Amino acid sequence: MTTTRRNFIKGICLACGSFFFKVCSQAADNDLEPGSWKPAYLKLEEKGAFARRVEQAMDKMEKCDLCPHRCKVNRTRGEKGFCNAPAKAVVHSYSPHFGEELPLVGRGGSGTIFFSNCNLRCVFCQNWPIAHEGRGREIDDEQLAQMMLNLQKRGCHNINVVTPTHVMPNILRATRIAMKNGLRLPLCYNTGGYELTENIELLNGIVDIYLPDLKFMDNEISAKYVIQGVGDYPEKAQQSIIEMYAQVGNLITDSRGIVLKGLMVRHLVMPNRKAGTREFVDWVVRNLSPDTYVNIMSQYRVEHMAFEYDKISRAITSREYVEAMEWAIEAGLRNLDKRSLSQLEIHRRMIS
Repeated sequence: MTTTRRNFIKGICLACGSFFFKVCSQAADNDLEPGSWKPAYLKLEEKGAFARRVEQAMDKMEKCDLCPHRCKVNRTRGEKGFCNAPAKAVVHSYSPHFGEELPLVGRGGSGTIFFSNCNLRCVFCQNWPIAHEGRGREIDDEQLAQMMLNLQKRGCHNINVVTPTHVMPNILRATRIAMKNGLRLPLCYNTGGYELTENIELLNGIVDIYLPDLKFMDNEISAKYVIQGVGDYPEKAQQSIIEMYAQVGNLITDSRGIVLKGLMVRHLVMPNRKAGTREFVDWVVRNLSPDTYVNIMSQYRVEHMAFEYDKISRAITSREYVEAMEWAIEAGLRNLDKRSLSQLEIHRRMIS
């Protein structure tokens, strides 16, 4: 296969009755050969830079500015900020996960580690006992590293850290410990999107796969449903996603279709167009690329406190989901999640 540097090759695979677009950069072609691919953090270690990056992240615990709340609490002394997280990571569960996007799942599953606590307070949160109440078990970084190694041993294709923002330093330290003991899986940073760009920059050369949400596009709506009274979610999420894309680009997969590197963006369709889906798809095309892997999700359900908010107190309709997906296609997005495309066909039949 020959092409100029940085050009993208687009392949179309038929599966489950829908199109799945695989986008790879020629610069990574040699790295896709069996036994030659290396995770980003291993390359950073070989350059002698990983340890310093871990130190920089850990220093943030003393005056916490790991997210836009910038609480400035000293978590190493037991102080807690908005997310109520201690200095050690709190883990609710970890296991191979088969409900994630198919390029993450493959046959062995995505090795998910679900962290407790969250820097968001979504009124419709489906995991509120974990995210809001912090249910889980406090562990040290050595134990977290062992979890990563256990997931690798069980055949998972990646280490998928879910709700990682407030425990990013713990994740980095644990990843380096695990790496020294044989961890070689891609690291997937699965975030709600409320990030500081400066901290995403700190992850450059460590994270292989970014999996952010972009929940809302309107400041007033985000202030109502995501963090009450705080309307900067769209701005912070968009800025951080642009940085993520600059670091890892479009999806790169191996010969099995398993993702090795790249950006995957999630967007949940909400009732009454509250998520701003039309604005979202246009933003992706303008600011990232039409080839960005996008998962437009249909699984909104009324959870937590959502029943108290009239406009989001019901499930979405088939018409709303079809409308959202058609906006994505009309905007020119060419790498839509194939489960989303399957859902589109199901919902089209339901309203026909």
